[in-house]
Amino acid sequence: MSMNVIGGLVSLVSLFGLIVCIIGNRSFVSAFKNEYSSVTYHMAETAAIFVNGDHIDDYLAGGEMDEYASAKRHLDSACRRLNVSLIYVIKVDTSDYGSFVSVFNAVNNAVDNSQYTEWEIGYQRNTTNDEYRWKYKAIYEEGSEYETIFRLHPTDGAHPHMTTMIPVNNSDGEVTAILCMQRPVREMNEALWPYFLFIIFGVILVGLAISFIVARFLKRSIIEPVEKVSKEASRFALEHSLSKPLGEISKYVVIRELAGSIDSLETDMVNYIRNLTTATAEKERMGVELSIAATIQKDAIPDEFPAFPDRNEFDIYALMDPAREVGGDFYNFFLIDDDHLALVMADVSGKGIPGALFMMITSILLQNRVLEIKTPSEVLRIMNDDLCVHNQADMFETVWLGILEISTGHIIAANAGHEYPAIYRKGGNFELLKDKHGFVLGGMPGMKYKDYELKLGKGDKLFLYTDGLPESTDCENRMFGTDGMIEALNQFKDGLPEEIIKGIHKSVDAFVGKADQFDDLTMLCIEIKEDVRPEDGPAAE
Repeated sequence: MSMNVIGGLVSLVSLFGLIVCIIGNRSFVSAFKNEYSSVTYHMAETAAIFVNGDHIDDYLAGGEMDEYASAKRHLDSACRRLNVSLIYVIKVDTSDYGSFVSVFNAVNNAVDNSQYTEWEIGYQRNTTNDEYRWKYKAIYEEGSEYETIFRLHPTDGAHPHMTTMIPVNNSDGEVTAILCMQRPVREMNEALWPYFLFIIFGVILVGLAISFIVARFLKRSIIEPVEKVSKEASRFALEHSLSKPLGEISKYVVIRELAGSIDSLETDMVNYIRNLTTATAEKERMGVELSIAATIQKDAIPDEFPAFPDRNEFDIYALMDPAREVGGDFYNFFLIDDDHLALVMADVSGKGIPGALFMMITSILLQNRVLEIKTPSEVLRIMNDDLCVHNQADMFETVWLGILEISTGHIIAANAGHEYPAIYRKGGNFELLKDKHGFVLGGMPGMKYKDYELKLGKGDKLFLYTDGLPESTDCENRMFGTDGMIEALNQFKDGLPEEIIKGIHKSVDAFVGKADQFDDLTMLCIEIKEDVRPEDGPAAE
């Protein structure tokens, strides 16, 4: 981390040095140009005194040759004494400033190891470029005192140089020619490198000093405390144990708060792990107990089929699929004597362990009462009074109880708030049997229930179920419904009871899809076999 911070500082200082160099270079070059332009302008003024602006045209026409020769000697001498490369006087074509004629030309190749050739008087040449044309025009038309052009990176093989131009005026003040003085600028490059080296070394020294001071400060004040926090967090992630608190490890509030958060996090995590371990152990214990409870509940209802392999008068099958490990629904069937079979379908108001406990109590009480009394309505009445005693949890259940006389197919039944049974007559379809409902068991003491009768002929079937079947819901919150149940029953109506119940279960699973099962699913189906001819009995109400 320290190296990263120091590296960042060095990068910033380097960037700062680069910016300083760029700004310094521009400032240096600008100052150099201004200085050279001003000095060269005054040198050009000195040389211009040797040129008579009134005789420019005469010189070009071959007149005033003695004066011309004297001026030429003075310009040659000035070129050498002023240590410049060229001094030349030109007359520019002012129609477009696209060409000029040489009047004087003094050359000093020794000053810059140049290879210039002296122009003869009258030598004509096109203007070098548009920049020169603008400069010429500024002198001729705009009254410019002087103009300067710098060529620091020439492409024609010449050395870097500058050219200062001043007007040559006649006695009326009119511009008749331009005097140009070309001067090498190698001094600028020679002076620029020491300047750059000074800045670079200065920036390096300052950068190193700043980096050292700042890095030392950051290491003591920030980096070392943060590293302590990081190491403590890594240690805790591996060991999951408390250590000495970090405490006041820095003078900065943010780092102190971070250290405090780590200390608090460690304490909370250790407590959480302890609680989680305890809760996990408790959950595992409860899981074992639920598994045992599920086994006990399963053993409390008949689930081996065929249930009565030695009886060929009827066929019966049932299924209970709890929504949780244990459920509140239950079914039961048992022989009261050789000719009477009790059929029970019940649904407790609660689920899970409370519902399972209530279900177990009801199942035991109901079986005992049926064996004693044999009348469904009276059994339900006594059962209701029994369950209302000490029912502080206010639980209740719905029960359908029927007693089948096997020899005749005659059934006496009573309904304590349970779902309507579905009945199938041979050759027809399943239909709901809307029987008489009484009040739920455990809801209120002193309630009375009524018996009703029905008869099953050979090939007829009776289907009992809990509300978990019609209320099964898919992912779009649509219910399977009683109509869906009847439709599914009729799809499998010609099958055996086992085939009917398994077919219904598959239909429900297909309808529900990936939605969670929220209620117990319990079904029972009994069929009077064809080879048994029960005697006539009372008709169904």
